[in-house]
Amino acid sequence: MAGTSAVHPGALSMLKIIFSSEDILRTRVAPAADPLWELVLSLHLLQGRGRDPMMTTWRRAVAQGLRADNSAEHYRLLLALNPPRGYFPDFLTPSASKDGIEAGLEAVRGTPAGMLRRDLTMLAAETPLPSSATALARGEPEVLQHLTDTMARYQSLAVTPYWARVQAAVEADRARRARAMLDGGAEGLLASLRPAMRWGGGVLEVLDYPDSRELHLDGRGLLLVPSFFCSRTPVALVDPTLPPVLVYPVDRLGGLTSGNGAGQSEALAALLGRTRAAVLQVADEGCTTGEMARRLRISAAAASQHTTVLRNAGLLVSHRDRNTVLHTLTPLGRAVLDA
Repeated sequence: MAGTSAVHPGALSMLKIIFSSEDILRTRVAPAADPLWELVLSLHLLQGRGRDPMMTTWRRAVAQGLRADNSAEHYRLLLALNPPRGYFPDFLTPSASKDGIEAGLEAVRGTPAGMLRRDLTMLAAETPLPSSATALARGEPEVLQHLTDTMARYQSLAVTPYWARVQAAVEADRARRARAMLDGGAEGLLASLRPAMRWGGGVLEVLDYPDSRELHLDGRGLLLVPSFFCSRTPVALVDPTLPPVLVYPVDRLGGLTSGNGAGQSEALAALLGRTRAAVLQVADEGCTTGEMARRLRISAAAASQHTTVLRNAGLLVSHRDRNTVLHTLTPLGRAVLDA
């Protein structure tokens, strides 16, 4: 859309993504969380009406940080460009952001004036924009610089303190998709995206989409981008000439924390012991509870108990898929194992 971050109640429309056999072969999953997609989608969550209990602490902390910022007025344009639902501009999430936040912001500053004008005209048809949007639509460099400076400022407040948890959730989802790919190939990967999406007959249907449309990949393949801050509705770019991207939500693994609180310190202290160290090693490449029990020759109940302690300490993430639970390491868990 660039997309929508919320579904209109009672929506029956859907996005149909049309694949050729070549497109199926060229479908892949992004290697990591995309910083600009996370930034933009977090703005939608921040301003939305939904009250996900797992995100309450994050919302409160970010809202307080924005109020305390002496330059809070600077956020006006950025917030206006990212309404809580409906269309938001494609130019805010360039493909260059896969190489990091600085590369992404540089690409935003280099957006052609024609694209700025088109995107902002579409947005203005749905929501009021501040006067600075007029200068932005002309591609005035100082306004683009101001916008990206604000994006960087917001990123440091709302996303960077929680980046380890965002990465952990995305890594866990990537492990799940990798298993689906190994078991069923590219079509198995696409089928694993249920229940928000439905795969069959060369078409990926994104259910409960705000508007009905078709996206023909035409041999370009599809980049699947797992996202922590994406709401339950996957997001695609509006411009069909841009590289095809579909951003989809991942399991948030219990919400967000920004530091090593007392609870986590106590949990880390409980990690001492040979068996839990072995559990951490086994989880390095992803492992189900049953596989862990067999490899370590312990009971399934014992394996579950150890993974619970590791998960509470922030070293492990677990994702249930039907009758199995897949465990993978967080960045912190991998650092502990490497040490």
